[in-house]
Amino acid sequence: MEQFKINIYQEDTIAAISTPQGQGGVAIIRISGPQALSTISKAWKGTDLQKVESHTLHLGKYFDTEGKLLDEALAALFKAPNSFTGEDVVELNIHGSQWLQKTILSDLIKRGIRIARPGEFTQRAFLNGKMDLTQAEGVADLIAASSKAAHAMAINQTRGGFSKEIEILRSRLIEFASLLELELDFSEEDVEFADRAQLLFLCNQIKEKIKKLTDSYASGEVLKNGVPVVIAGIPNAGKSSLLNLLLKEEKAIVTDIPGTTRDIIEDTVEINGILYRFIDTAGLRKTEDIVEAIGVKKAQESLKKAYIVIWLIDPNQNINEQIDQINKFKIKNQDKKLIVLINKSDLLNDRTENIENDILKLNAIPFSTLTQNGLKPLLEMLHEEATKGIHPETDIIVTNARHYESLSKALESVERVEDNLQRGISADLVAQDIRETLTHLATLTGAISSDTLLHSIFSRFCIGK
Repeated sequence: MEQFKINIYQEDTIAAISTPQGQGGVAIIRISGPQALSTISKAWKGTDLQKVESHTLHLGKYFDTEGKLLDEALAALFKAPNSFTGEDVVELNIHGSQWLQKTILSDLIKRGIRIARPGEFTQRAFLNGKMDLTQAEGVADLIAASSKAAHAMAINQTRGGFSKEIEILRSRLIEFASLLELELDFSEEDVEFADRAQLLFLCNQIKEKIKKLTDSYASGEVLKNGVPVVIAGIPNAGKSSLLNLLLKEEKAIVTDIPGTTRDIIEDTVEINGILYRFIDTAGLRKTEDIVEAIGVKKAQESLKKAYIVIWLIDPNQNINEQIDQINKFKIKNQDKKLIVLINKSDLLNDRTENIENDILKLNAIPFSTLTQNGLKPLLEMLHEEATKGIHPETDIIVTNARHYESLSKALESVERVEDNLQRGISADLVAQDIRETLTHLATLTGAISSDTLLHSIFSRFCIGK
């Protein structure tokens, strides 16, 4: 069942620029493979890189194949197998000139080194057993992390937190699978080696663990990519003012004229470690204005895609009609998080008592975009709804659709094992479902993988990683 990781590039050495495109103070060119040290040594004047210890840094000069000095640089040395890829790795820290980067890379090609494909360094790390597939995908997430929460989840994945959870489940299930297979070998003697009660207990434990992981996917995905938050309400309720307040910039035009916002205005901001995608929408009302009507339709479509909806109530307008409007869109029925704000609370005078009753009825937050009253409880509620009891820095959270799919299939097969055990089904059918469960769990970590799957995963990486 296990796939052994072997280096399929034993005669191949690759190189790529690992720093982002553009000009900077320093650029890094990464070289990995069996000829990495010998090739760089031919271009290098300074310390003999083939004789120094691994994990050391050396100052020297890089000369091209014609003997021309190209740069004074630093060479970071990582010898196999104690490197990221498991191969000999040299990282040249050169000056950031774009011309220099391309010239040295071209010189390496002349010396017989090949340009790396996207994600090929990390793919070699996987193939050489330096990490499993979920950890490799964690590397990609780490590079792309745009918030504290996304970074924390990616770090946890690269450290093997997710893999450890899966491996514990697999190893225990493998023990019972082997006993069931043994029973099949002695089927004519009618013996049982696997304790059915213990196996049933284990299946229940595995089911609960997988269910917890799959349940975390909805929150994990939005935390990773940015929580989509739609700001909705009637025209002139203060939606654009709220967007500007949350973004801390004048992103949306604000006027006293109803219907000013006619299109979707969207921007992202990190608040308390969570990345939010705030979406300001056109005021929801019936209108004869063709352009505004298009904006209202887009607002309705945005509500369907939202994870959290902030609905602003204008206390100067008919509150019951606005409540009916919230109910019309059935936000809660769509399993969306709804936060209601009674805006313009700084303007309330003799209507205070009635408004307080409305606040209690709606479980709403009294708010003012002008005085920022209610901003703190709004941010606290946003954080609570976005995380829903999960802790990105400590919990094992599923953020990858591939992981979710494999876990869902594993859950289905382990539920069949449990059902068959309770019904007293024969060992051969139970064993088949256990094998399916093990296969789905093994696919997660790459213990079982196909070339198509690996290509699909690593092709999404940047070149140089």
